[in-house]
Amino acid sequence: MLQVALIYPEIPPNTGNIARTCAATNTHLHLVEPLGFEINDRQLKRAGIDYWEYVNVTVHPNIESLRQASQDARWICFSTRGATNFREFQFQDGDWLLFGSESKGLPEEVVINNPAVYIPMEHPKVRSLNLSVSAALGLFEARRQLGLN
Repeated sequence: MLQVALIYPEIPPNTGNIARTCAATNTHLHLVEPLGFEINDRQLKRAGIDYWEYVNVTVHPNIESLRQASQDARWICFSTRGATNFREFQFQDGDWLLFGSESKGLPEEVVINNPAVYIPMEHPKVRSLNLSVSAALGLFEARRQLGLN
C-alpha cells in the first residue's frame, strides 16, 4: 500500500490539501516534525474540509521515527534534485512517497540515500510546483502505474 510522507511541512493549507487527497485515495499520511504549524491549526482543518475523519495521519517526532515506521519500505523522494522523471520511474506497491518542506525541499541526506524523482518544469524560471499539487501528481501517477485508479 502506498504511503505519503511530508518532511517538515510549513504551510497549513498545503498539508490540509494533501490530507484531503490522502483521504480520497485511502492513503496513510505521515508528517515529520518540526511542523510549521500546530496540528489543530484552523487553516489546516479548513483545507482538509470535513474529511479529517477519513484520513489516517501519523505525526513523527523525527526522520528516524519515520524510518522505523516504514521498516524495509522503499522511500521515493520527490525533489528538484531527482535524477528520473516521475512518469518514467517504476513505482511499486508499498512505496513511501516523500515530499519536503515548501522552502527547502527534502534534506540532502534523505535524497542521496534513496531513489529521487522530479516533476518536469517547462518554463526555466519555474523551480517547482505547489507542494499539494506535487503530492497529488506523484500519488496519482504511482496509483495509475499500480492499476489503482
